[in-house]
Amino acid sequence: MGIRLDSSRLVTVYGGSGFVGRHVVQALARTGCRIRVAVRRPDLAGFLQPLGGVGQIHAVQANLRFPESVALAAEDADVLVNLVGILHETGKQKFSAVQAEGPRWVAHAAKDVGAQALVHVSAIGADAKSPSHYAQSKAAGEAHVLKSFPDAVILRPSVVFGPEDEFFNRFASLARIAPVLPLIGGGKTRFQPVFAGDVAKAVVAAVEGRAARGQTYELGGPEILTFKEVLQRILKYCGRRRLLVPVPFWLAYAKASFLQLLPSPLLTVDQVRLLESDNVVSVKARTSQRSLEGLGIDAVPVGAVVPEYLERFRARGEFAAFRRENG
Repeated sequence: MGIRLDSSRLVTVYGGSGFVGRHVVQALARTGCRIRVAVRRPDLAGFLQPLGGVGQIHAVQANLRFPESVALAAEDADVLVNLVGILHETGKQKFSAVQAEGPRWVAHAAKDVGAQALVHVSAIGADAKSPSHYAQSKAAGEAHVLKSFPDAVILRPSVVFGPEDEFFNRFASLARIAPVLPLIGGGKTRFQPVFAGDVAKAVVAAVEGRAARGQTYELGGPEILTFKEVLQRILKYCGRRRLLVPVPFWLAYAKASFLQLLPSPLLTVDQVRLLESDNVVSVKARTSQRSLEGLGIDAVPVGAVVPEYLERFRARGEFAAFRRENG
């Protein structure tokens, strides 16, 4: 049974000011519901308010490492959505605290306030037996959610793309300054990039009842690309030529052990572990309609969105083509 989202409904979105979060908040705002954005720094979430009507969106303080704050943010909410996740560990932001234990507190809060729905966004590759601590923590978080709130819907996206992403933008930025780009593991790892806006549509679909309660959905775009093909696309969109050099996994591990020490790591050992496995929608999810298609969503391809926001990485900036045409 779904929920009709309108002005009488209150939805709490944990991590709503992040990359995927802003798309989810906007998609929810279009339904007319009231949105409470629960973030660590609500003073930095003011940019979300124009995405809805006057008073429709407001931010409150919450940190998944502190159960009391999670519970307070859930008060009187009809729906809870958890989007909180990290790509690498920094300071007290550990995989175990944020992605394993954090979802437990969100699920407890949903149960305590009598929420009608809970949507938890995880990631393809979540696996308790994975060698990656990231993937292990994602699996632990899913297990905690379903134990406390069995009707929760789990969404597992592949690599998410959009104007503020940490994937296409990162390698485009690297291509601007580096003469070569590394093909880790030979560049054979496969991805199924999914548009952030489509992930947001999937969240709304799950709340409204188009997803089966207690089930896990895998979200991928219409194309499966190898890591090499991803880098080739990036170079094409940026109008640059760079040498693509295969880097065996053993060497990638060695380099990552040093790169992960940087304040903003270019690559971590745990990320190399993730690259040893494909990141695509499983055959089981496709055949059982637990995918974007099963939710009635037409996935947006990489080529429809990425070229536009990678234009700024061109040799002469985003107006390079205009300059050529006008001498």
